[in-house]
Amino acid sequence: MTSSILPTYSRAPLTFVKGEGSWLIEQDGRRFLDFGAGIAVNALGHAHPALVSALNEQAQNLWHVSNLYQIPQQQNLADRLVDLTFADTVFFTNSGTESCELAIKMARKYWYDKGAEDRFEIIAFDGSFHGRSSAGIAAAGSEKLTKGFGPLLPGFVHLDWADHEAAAAAISQKTAAMIVEPLQGEGGIRLLPDACLKELRRLCDDHGILLILDEVQCGMGRTGKLFAHEWAGIEPDIMMVAKGIGGGFPLGAVLATENAASGMTAGTHGSTYGGNPLACAVGCTVIDHIAEEAFLEGVQRKSGLLRQPLESLVAAHPDIFQEVRGSGLMLGLKCKIPNSDFLKACYDAELITVPAADNVIRLLPPLNLSEKEISAAVARLDKAAKACETCV
Repeated sequence: MTSSILPTYSRAPLTFVKGEGSWLIEQDGRRFLDFGAGIAVNALGHAHPALVSALNEQAQNLWHVSNLYQIPQQQNLADRLVDLTFADTVFFTNSGTESCELAIKMARKYWYDKGAEDRFEIIAFDGSFHGRSSAGIAAAGSEKLTKGFGPLLPGFVHLDWADHEAAAAAISQKTAAMIVEPLQGEGGIRLLPDACLKELRRLCDDHGILLILDEVQCGMGRTGKLFAHEWAGIEPDIMMVAKGIGGGFPLGAVLATENAASGMTAGTHGSTYGGNPLACAVGCTVIDHIAEEAFLEGVQRKSGLLRQPLESLVAAHPDIFQEVRGSGLMLGLKCKIPNSDFLKACYDAELITVPAADNVIRLLPPLNLSEKEISAAVARLDKAAKACETCV
């Protein structure tokens, strides 16, 4: 081991020292157009003035206190989320992984308190990603995540993605909940059709089980609605949120109905940093921007401005690309060449993208990017594709 940092990442030879809006500046001065946004985290780009102001103002007053006390910033953010969503209650976390842990605990405790201790199984779907904790990898179930980390947390049933018949057949007297991403990120930008999400909601209702939605990556305006499930016109019982909610500051949440959260009483869960004043001050500012109807309409409009030229890009480079996937500003290019090769070509073109499963490159720009930046990104993608064509 030659580095003092644990080598769990294969890091690109890039060192960014500053961010400005949709741009990252490398220490050698090169300006990279950021279509990764910290993997859908920097929803308002880098150094957004309102976020900088909120952070500075709160930092001069109070950074952190324990959840043993009242935290006004946390209450304000929880009230906003309850007003804007299906939820009756919110618990704040530091990350999507921590949100997954609570969502699973909440579903199991719900049934335990009803006297159904054997009702602990959670139905999950292939290609999913729910974080890298013991519960998260057990829920996903893929060998890539689980190999070498056994024995795994039991109680998960894994099904093919969007297989309604299998989902119906898998429900038993042991089933507590289903967990699903409306739009898979790590799994390759796979969009669950509205009809499928509605069918899963119906199955849960018919059998009295809980529906957990993982909107860690696809939520917070990424698809042009505040949360992706709104497109299907359904509501979950429990929802995991993180990434964009903090705009770059570590923050996550679990949103739930009063019924689903009924087992979570004093002492059943906690978090040292979750929902502290600094995080929630930033989160309040993020949601004040993203939840505006005009802002979400802008995401939808920009999605169209980006997707149309991406479709043309696929048609112009049939040896490089197979298709465009996704929704809103959570899009993917399914590659015919190794996506690692195209990722490297994007770096050479001074464009940041993110790899995913199924040989996909993710495009996750800040939600407030400009039309000029959309055009610049397409031009850089085209440059990268042309560079790859010389090697095919």
